[in-house]
Amino acid sequence: MTQPVPADVLPLTPLQEGLLFHALYEHERDAPDVYVVQLVFELEGPVDAGRLRAAAQSLLERHPNLRAAFRRRRGGQPVQVVPRRATLPWAEADLTEPGIDTDKAWTELLDRDRDRGFDPATPPLLRCTLVRTAERQHRLLVTHHHILLDGWSVSVLLRELLALYAAGDALAALAPVPPYRTFLHWLDRRDRGAAEAAWRDALAGVTEATRLAPGADLGGGEPAQARTELSAETGAALTARARSLGVTLNTFVQSAWAVLLGRLTGRDDVVFGTTVSGRPAELPGVESMVGLFINTVPTRIRLRPADTVGRLLHEVQDGYAHLLDHHHLGLADIQRAVGVPELFDTLLVFENYPVDPAAAGDGGARTGGDGGIRLVGSSGRDATHYPVTLVALPGPRPRF
Repeated sequence: MTQPVPADVLPLTPLQEGLLFHALYEHERDAPDVYVVQLVFELEGPVDAGRLRAAAQSLLERHPNLRAAFRRRRGGQPVQVVPRRATLPWAEADLTEPGIDTDKAWTELLDRDRDRGFDPATPPLLRCTLVRTAERQHRLLVTHHHILLDGWSVSVLLRELLALYAAGDALAALAPVPPYRTFLHWLDRRDRGAAEAAWRDALAGVTEATRLAPGADLGGGEPAQARTELSAETGAALTARARSLGVTLNTFVQSAWAVLLGRLTGRDDVVFGTTVSGRPAELPGVESMVGLFINTVPTRIRLRPADTVGRLLHEVQDGYAHLLDHHHLGLADIQRAVGVPELFDTLLVFENYPVDPAAAGDGGARTGGDGGIRLVGSSGRDATHYPVTLVALPGPRPRF
């Protein structure tokens, strides 16, 4: 088979390098890749499948890095190779036919799709399945490898997909967006020495990992999930308290997680992983770019019984702000700079990126026109390789 002529060869971000390592490792073991992400968007109305497919294909033309394959040069250096063209894998299914158990068939479809996984070297690492579940009701299953996209980017893509569908797949209907390579160039210009020095200072005295689940067996199977939701009253009280103290809700969650980790591990100096957005405010148009910008960095919090909650919160927020300019450095590089091969086994993800209200199930977004469809909700299925990951979703009723 003739290989497509590459249009571009790009470097990887630090997190992309880590995700590629995990993907290749699991592929060699013939094990499931936890970084295969499934997103489900509930659509209501007369869906034109051909029109939606064309709109989705246009996203690959608008954002070339969505066509990327991830490979290694002969010397071992990982790169992403962007072909000039790539066809978005598209499938359709009808679960309304007589005799079909819709719920069972849907679950089986999701499982089969996830089991397919992705070969990082074979683009695109993105596919769509349009599933009819009832009269005027469809589910769009978007499956991608996390190495391509972060949550913020998914929100951007969803907004663009609906706009392209409404416009009849006219790319001219969307304003130009700076390419992802702009961010990669910005990343390459960072002061690596200054970042390493900042992390060495922040983690000075840390000699071992904070482990909540030492010796955890992570082989096989999808991670279990537990969900909880705070009341609206508690959510409002937290928001009001954070505002009165001049701190963010993210700071509250980080501090609470640190206190819990300290109690569970018997430590008064804890480190855990934090997912950061990685989008530099000084980069024009970064809020509309699509790709993997996030990074995983350590968060260290010292717990002193004599401290007030207010003091702890301000120390945590000040520490976060002090390291903000160094969030681009990869975790492996941070660990090497500090001289500790592993720093934590838990990850905290605070999802504060912009989300369409419809995507959260809080309303509906119509594409426009007489034949418009409504996005009435969404759900997702993803995981990480850490033994424990805490995901916080802010809102009137914060969810975890």
